[in-house]
Amino acid sequence: MDENQVSELATEGRNQPPPARPVMQLKRPRLAQSEDPHGMHGPHPHASMPVLSDDELSSDSESDTDPDIPSGLDGAAFASRIPANRLTQQEMDYFPDIAHGSQSALLEFLFIRNKLLQTWLQDPLHELTAEKSQSVVSLPQSGKTNLLLRIHGYLQRYGYINFGIFNRFNPMHGKMPFKVVVVGAGVSGLMAARQLYNFGLDVTVVEARDRIGGRIYTFRKGPFIADLGAMVVTGLGGNPLAVIKKQLGLKMSKIKRRCPLYFTTGEMVQKDIDKTVELEFNRLLDSVSYLSHHLQVNQLGGKSLSLGQALELVIQLQEKHTREKLRDHHASILSMQNDLLEVHRKLTDVQQKIKDSHTRQQRLAGGSGTTEDDVQFVARSTEQELVQLFKYYDELQEQQQDLENKLDEAEDVVLPTVYLSPRYRQVLDWHFANLEFANAAPLDKLSLGHWDQDDDFEFTGDHLNLKDGYDQLPVALAKGLDVRMSTEVTAIHYNTDGVEVHARATQSGCSSIFKADAVIVTAPLGVLKAQVISFQPPLPEWKTQAINNLGFGLLNKVVLCFEQRFWDSHIHLFGHVATNTTSRGELFMFWSLTHTPVLIVLLAGEDAVKFESFPDDVVVAKAIAVLRSIFGDHAVPEPKESHVTQWRQDEYARGSYSYVAAGSSGNDYDFLAAPVCPARTGPLVPRPRVFFAGEHTMRNYPATVHGALLSGLREAGRVGDMLLGAPYTPRPLSSNAEVALPAAPLNELVQQI
Repeated sequence: MDENQVSELATEGRNQPPPARPVMQLKRPRLAQSEDPHGMHGPHPHASMPVLSDDELSSDSESDTDPDIPSGLDGAAFASRIPANRLTQQEMDYFPDIAHGSQSALLEFLFIRNKLLQTWLQDPLHELTAEKSQSVVSLPQSGKTNLLLRIHGYLQRYGYINFGIFNRFNPMHGKMPFKVVVVGAGVSGLMAARQLYNFGLDVTVVEARDRIGGRIYTFRKGPFIADLGAMVVTGLGGNPLAVIKKQLGLKMSKIKRRCPLYFTTGEMVQKDIDKTVELEFNRLLDSVSYLSHHLQVNQLGGKSLSLGQALELVIQLQEKHTREKLRDHHASILSMQNDLLEVHRKLTDVQQKIKDSHTRQQRLAGGSGTTEDDVQFVARSTEQELVQLFKYYDELQEQQQDLENKLDEAEDVVLPTVYLSPRYRQVLDWHFANLEFANAAPLDKLSLGHWDQDDDFEFTGDHLNLKDGYDQLPVALAKGLDVRMSTEVTAIHYNTDGVEVHARATQSGCSSIFKADAVIVTAPLGVLKAQVISFQPPLPEWKTQAINNLGFGLLNKVVLCFEQRFWDSHIHLFGHVATNTTSRGELFMFWSLTHTPVLIVLLAGEDAVKFESFPDDVVVAKAIAVLRSIFGDHAVPEPKESHVTQWRQDEYARGSYSYVAAGSSGNDYDFLAAPVCPARTGPLVPRPRVFFAGEHTMRNYPATVHGALLSGLREAGRVGDMLLGAPYTPRPLSSNAEVALPAAPLNELVQQI
């Protein structure tokens, strides 16, 4: 497809109604830096936090209710991220007798499932036992008890009930003769370990750092608190963190979404400019979405288009269109002016003809030798000529008036000489930087067709932050677990008998080997990309290809702690608009989320990478300079404390969170989530031994804390099925022999993907 075709299609796309894809809502400011960012790091998209009007400020009051959340049994299913009135694909695989049974059996299953979910959500501080389940569900037939127990077993195994930190009535700790090693003490690893611990397995968590939490890391110094990694909870409607919040009594506060923007001169961006540019920003996203999803334009000149390339292409086409429209407008004015000159010439010519005709008539009338008949003939002829001339003159006058009116109107029209003025482009670049923040990547690295593939799975409700720091979550999850910190995993060997996890102490250098029946690898995608953990045998090609395909981005923060606030205490966010496109992500947004005078400054896109090469004091000085340009030199003191993150240089993270890179798709998340089996040596498929969890394995919830948490629940369920059997299937699997895989075998999953 050439540029002219793209131009036509882009213009066509801008005239279409908005696509089904939701357009830039307050979304994931993702992992490295908020609850993703979808909470892990940012406020994920469209991913970004749009600037809202004054009347859209949220109050400081806190409420767990949302007008869009259904109530009753339907609400329980909604809060658990499953449909209330039908089976999920996993349920169809694990309950084939229900999936292919009668309508009454299906309705009975759904009622029991939703009732158990509702009972758990009403009291997540205490275990929902099988015995209690029987007491809360009134079954019409005594023979249905087995179905209830199967449903309870399934919901518990896959973390829909009885997950997190709760009181157990029948502890199973250490009662099962199986051992599992979990690599990494982030949220996914700790959640998986806690679930397996509750299943009765012997679990050891191996963590290379001298702390737990991974990319959840809270800065604490004196009275100052700031989250260096995950920071924002992006809604509680459907979020498993809503359950953890109740269990731990976590204090959360709503984030006010008003975000005033400031130019480097300190001048606030006017509301009309802000709204106009935001509208154009969303129109641009609509245009590239239309090109990609409706017209299937994902390549140009035989090469894949990234989101950034597509946006800049549409901008260039719009600039070209603006120039052409201005050119055509001027050409139209010139044409009307020429037409008006021609009318003037004709009017002058007609006037002369009228004058000449009148002169001839007078000359004949006064001439000698002219008969009366001649005079009358000339008079009649001249009269007819004058009638025609006057008629023509009137027509010309009408044309003249019409042209003058049109010319006046055209000259009153003020067309822009450029598509975006310098200031408008600066504000647009701020929105682009915000989008790069949400995705932890420059726009020219994001997949045009799949960068927002998880948008439909965003949770409802206000964005929140944890008042006392996000690290409360991993600390609570780790309580009672066997966590070996400062122990770096270097290799994982696996075969049909189990796994050996090779590690070394980061301080002493001493080596150790952990033998187990299975291992769950929760190392960040950046660590997997660096291949610092070797696998024997090597990981299959489909796994390594997915690791290479997905992107692992970067978002950094600058924490500034002051003695007192000098900014508006009624806002939580304000933005700094850079002067040029290349520095748009440089210190572009300031967060003030705690009751202490702390600002968190964001570095996104290429600037997140560039600033890691600067000394901390230089970065802090640049941030202070930006603040002084906004508030004045005398209003901004030197900070009492400061901290600058460098997530790319962190050898145990090597970045912030995943994104769908150009050439990749959501399928790669599924490949990363799939367990790995030893080589097949006989007719039976060997059981998987190496499992994977983490935000980078969650297609629907990537780059978020809740995604990491859910991945841990998922893998605990898979490992439990493999070692303990599946109590919910009509014929549970054996736990001590090489067997075919459960209802959703890995090899079939891989083939489907």
